[in-house]
Amino acid sequence: MSKTRILISLLLLLSGNHAKPQFNTVSCPGNRYKVVVENLSRTTNETEATPESITSENGKSVPDKVALSSADTKKKEQVARYLSVCYPLSSVKINSPYGYRKDPFTGKRKFHNGIDLHARSAKVFAMMQGRVLKVGQDKVSGKYVTLQHGSFIVSYCHLSQISVSQGQAVLPGDVVGITGNTGRCTGEHLHISIRHNGEHINPRIFLDYINSVKESCVMALLN
Repeated sequence: MSKTRILISLLLLLSGNHAKPQFNTVSCPGNRYKVVVENLSRTTNETEATPESITSENGKSVPDKVALSSADTKKKEQVARYLSVCYPLSSVKINSPYGYRKDPFTGKRKFHNGIDLHARSAKVFAMMQGRVLKVGQDKVSGKYVTLQHGSFIVSYCHLSQISVSQGQAVLPGDVVGITGNTGRCTGEHLHISIRHNGEHINPRIFLDYINSVKESCVMALLN
């Protein structure tokens, strides 16, 4: 599956999420992502601004009203878009990437269908709006939460706690669990796997996409 098709799917998924931002319920870790992302601040709740009326006493013309309204609308759209995606952890550091690697238990070459992120009793966040497809526990994944975001299925594994229930709606930034070391695990971390149309994809694509959205929104608000 091509990266272009995946990015198009992400864009289509995101395009339906920011028409009605939930400013009072959505919070999200900071706005920077690289291979290692640390010291990310959490965004506080936003209050939706309402343009004030401009009377003739202000000496303002109709074109000024239109310009103000347009600027405010664009700003709110950028804030809503920024809040429509969220990093899975407040600090993101990839310990083990997607692809073939030496299995830590057998020592044999084996395909790793996700990425492992460094974590210590950390809150795990929904990355986009969606719903809880499944929660459970098994010998391999330990305690896990599986979320559905459109055609993307995201699983968080090796959790110590689960904070959601099956069928529950989630917004970006909602806490779905706490990291741990349950299941087949050599130490505490967060394992993330993502399937798109039934096929596993590199979760790094998701993280890079979230980063690009946040950085573009910040640049637009600063300009």
